[in-house]
Amino acid sequence: MATAGERTVPVGGARQRTILALLLLSPGRIVPVDTLVDVVWNGRPPATARTQVAIVIAALRKALKAEGVADETIVTSHPGYLLRIDGHELDALTFTDLVSAAETALREQRLREAARAYADALGLWRGPALAGVSGQLVEDEAARWEEIRLNTYEALTDVQLELGEHQLLLPELAATVREHPLRERARRHLMLAQYRSGRRAEAMETFRETRRLFIDELGMEPGPELQELHDAILRDDPALTPAVPAPAGRGDDGGGPGTGDPAGGRGAIVPSELPPDVPGFAGRDEELAALDSLVDARSQGGHTAPTVGLITGVAGVGKTGLAVRWAHRVAERFPDGRLFADLRGYDEHHAPTAASDILGRFLRSLGVESDDVPNRLEDLTALYRSVLADRRVLLVLDNVRTFAQIRPLLPGSGGCTVLVTSREQLEQLITWPQSARVHLGLLPEDRAVELLGRIVGEARVAAAPQEALRLVDLCDRLPLALRIAAARLASKPHWSVRHLVARLSDERRRLDELSQGESQVRASFALSYRYLHKDAARLYRYLGLLGVPDFTAWVGAALTDLDVLDAERLIEHLVDAQFLEVVGVDATGQLRYRFQNLMRLYADELARAEEADGDRTAACDRVFRTCLTIAEQAHRREYGGDYGIVHSDVPRRAIDPVLLEELLAAPLEWYEAERLSLVAVVAQASAMGMSDLAWDLVMSMEVLFESRNYMEDWRMCSEYAHAAARAAGNVRGQAAMEQQLGTVDLRLRRLPEAAARLERSLDLYAQAEDGLGRALVLSNLAFIDRIRGEYGRGTARLREALPVFRAARDRSSEAYVLNLMAQFARDEGHLEQAVELSRDAVRVCTSIEGDARSLALALHELASAQLALGRLEEAEAEFHRVVGIVRDKSDLLGLSYALLGLGRTRQAAGAADAAERTFLEALDHALRTRSPMIEGQIRLALGEAHTAAGRAEEGRTHLVRALGIFERIGSPPWEEKARSALEGLPGRPPGEDRPAGPGGGV
Repeated sequence: MATAGERTVPVGGARQRTILALLLLSPGRIVPVDTLVDVVWNGRPPATARTQVAIVIAALRKALKAEGVADETIVTSHPGYLLRIDGHELDALTFTDLVSAAETALREQRLREAARAYADALGLWRGPALAGVSGQLVEDEAARWEEIRLNTYEALTDVQLELGEHQLLLPELAATVREHPLRERARRHLMLAQYRSGRRAEAMETFRETRRLFIDELGMEPGPELQELHDAILRDDPALTPAVPAPAGRGDDGGGPGTGDPAGGRGAIVPSELPPDVPGFAGRDEELAALDSLVDARSQGGHTAPTVGLITGVAGVGKTGLAVRWAHRVAERFPDGRLFADLRGYDEHHAPTAASDILGRFLRSLGVESDDVPNRLEDLTALYRSVLADRRVLLVLDNVRTFAQIRPLLPGSGGCTVLVTSREQLEQLITWPQSARVHLGLLPEDRAVELLGRIVGEARVAAAPQEALRLVDLCDRLPLALRIAAARLASKPHWSVRHLVARLSDERRRLDELSQGESQVRASFALSYRYLHKDAARLYRYLGLLGVPDFTAWVGAALTDLDVLDAERLIEHLVDAQFLEVVGVDATGQLRYRFQNLMRLYADELARAEEADGDRTAACDRVFRTCLTIAEQAHRREYGGDYGIVHSDVPRRAIDPVLLEELLAAPLEWYEAERLSLVAVVAQASAMGMSDLAWDLVMSMEVLFESRNYMEDWRMCSEYAHAAARAAGNVRGQAAMEQQLGTVDLRLRRLPEAAARLERSLDLYAQAEDGLGRALVLSNLAFIDRIRGEYGRGTARLREALPVFRAARDRSSEAYVLNLMAQFARDEGHLEQAVELSRDAVRVCTSIEGDARSLALALHELASAQLALGRLEEAEAEFHRVVGIVRDKSDLLGLSYALLGLGRTRQAAGAADAAERTFLEALDHALRTRSPMIEGQIRLALGEAHTAAGRAEEGRTHLVRALGIFERIGSPPWEEKARSALEGLPGRPPGEDRPAGPGGGV
């Protein structure tokens, strides 16, 4: 993280983070461009890599200048770039200086100074070093820094043990050992701390556990230091006593002087102001355990500050309920009182409660006479902290909106514990221990049903289990919404769970149904919404218009027509305010965000109330056209050009080139990351009547659907866009979507349906006077002709399509046609012609930069022709090339075909065992593609291989299933091959070898 003053400098995607990290790792030294390129692209850079590095450097400089960094921090210096650190602070250098100072103090036996320096050094860490940055060099450096951090922590622990702070160390040491179980030094520290804390048996158990682990994991005994410590503990060696005694402090069972003096003693009144425990409380076991660390850490002693916990979460998630439940659980640990205050940080009817008012009330609760309560805030705070100095009091501060509200309410001593609830992250509030910062998520499904049953009645819920699950899903597993729904059911015994589910299933009515009576989901959301910055509130409203399951910052930028970094800042503001949640980092290095569904409904409701119709449509249109821009570019990069596709006339929306490079470093990974959102965009654009945009986006997504075998998504998107095109009278759009639906049927080998759709598409393209579209359909129909054995008609279609592709300079489609013509030639026995045609296809493909898929197809056909001619070495070499290409693309269907060809080549070469292993691997991939044709061909090859190996019954099983598949899809040439193989089996007459059903395994 880089900061300028108090502001964080926004750093973009993965490449910017990686390059900045490399410069930070070598401050004041030149980092060559070649090093940057090698790390960013893992040794496989594109031709434009050096240009892209320059673009990233420019973006980093721009981001620094935008935050007020006047000096040129990143300078160009041959042969690369240099990060100037003059006038800047670098945590890594500060850390090194602090560790060096600590080591000097340690050598001079200034133990407390050494401990402070070590602690200050470790305090600079904000999580794992270089988190979110990839690349071998960076990852190696991250591992090195993690080792340095652990060594520093262990050095600090050594000093603290010498200072006698063993009790304070126990919780953190136990956690460190759990996280790093094989670090002997940390285990030695834990054993010593346990022994000095009077936990001799636990120290022995730690050693036994260590010994078991080391023998099981490493095959060796623990080292000599651990062995010697074990022996010393057994002897109760006096040398184990710390050289420096722990500072005197109040024990767990201590107390105040009991004089009733408001400034120092325990008063006669012990306040207990906690609200009643929450009825029907369910779940939150992990969160309660995390909060228990507040009292566990306090009981260890040795600290001077109070323990402080924080519960955050969205409105209605149950923050107050959890705080109150935990406070009642531990009330006995606070004999001097339990105080509670609602700071009303989100109350629309009242101003937030002033700290002076709460301090006055708390002081009176603690026994201070009203006449002795001062008026000025400073005097109130001073007296309050004096009164609490020797007391053990629990303070629960509810509904806090800002840290300023509670700053005066924090005690000054270590005897008290404070628990805060807020919808904000309150970054200024330092919680201790760290585990007591609890973010409250939605209830797990089983706990949500349990909560429902406790209010409605377990028998009533158990009688309708599926409806109960649906109900908790409709309530987003949000405790407030669940309690409202459950209360409605409890008050209406004549309603079934199914009846309420039906009422909530209508999105337009759901918030109304959950906003009746005193508890209202809508009102709860409104209290948070009113405090949003106007720009963040506008983005929130616009985000509610989209039907996508999740999104990245560029979506927010398109919605609001802002720069991506500005949109990301607003999105993070919404995250901090609990309106959005972070899903994680996707394959392109972008952070993804999402709504809870009720929050989305509320945002959509606000947008429809506060935004004009034209503005809402324009916002969606910007997002949809940005999707189309990126998807079209992804298609081009994956195919090496704008090949194999027809487009609409929809204007594309411009996108920042640096961002585009970041997103499309691996085009298929971008498609994969955005797949569900793109499907939702197609559906929404279709519903809004944007037919050209919808069908064009489906065409641009074909490469994803095809290579990753998302048949259902492909069909669904094509149907959405087809319906929109038909409603708009859009002939070209109908043609394109008939083509897509026909291609889906073709992939699933539903040949009659595929042929019918493709013939309709051919007619519609003719009406639209789109020659390129007709040529694409002709090549698909020719493929069907080949499966059916109608070689003459198929060849004629290809000869008609080929000149169209050449005139359009669509080289990928030209290569596809040449490849298919080679297959026809091979099927008809013209093997040398097949080799020449496939070589022509390979030549065309190699002229297309980046089109690995077409090259794989051409190489596969060339290998198949070589195999048919008996040129086994050449065939195996080409099949290996194909396997490498399609495996790199995660193309399961292509991999299945490539492995089938490789297996056949090995079978022909007499390597029967290797061939069988290859066939089985191919079958494993094929079964995941839902493509019956390739499954049938692999089973045919396995059947023939088993038969040749003398395992006729195994062969028969595969051949019968292959025949059933070919009969089902209607492929006479392949039916004949399977039938011929069955007739050649020894034993049973051919008539008995019939599939039992319609073709199992399809």
